[in-house]
Amino acid sequence: MRSVAEYVQVLTTVERAEDAASLARSLIEARLAACAQIVGPIRSVYRWQGRIEDAQEWQLLVKTTADLFPDVEAHIRENHDYETPEIIATPIVAGSASYLAWISAETDRNGAAS
Repeated sequence: MRSVAEYVQVLTTVERAEDAASLARSLIEARLAACAQIVGPIRSVYRWQGRIEDAQEWQLLVKTTADLFPDVEAHIRENHDYETPEIIATPIVAGSASYLAWISAETDRNGAAS
């Protein structure tokens, strides 16, 4: 069993609900994540290229392992429409043993998961 510090939740946002669903599905299919929750719509207010923007977005909360983060980041960048997508990883500092084991099993790229 991995230590808790070896798990992360990755946050990203996209412009459309269908983009969120597509990105979530592709992360799961590639075994880069065990789960990707879609939240939205949300309202984002931010500064971009000297202007204040106010936009509707959809947020993805991706559960994965810390060692897969570089691949998750690359996958998001390759499948994202934004020039500078939000990609933030937060360590999971506590979690139930069974849930963390499930993340490990579902991100096992050797196909040993259920």
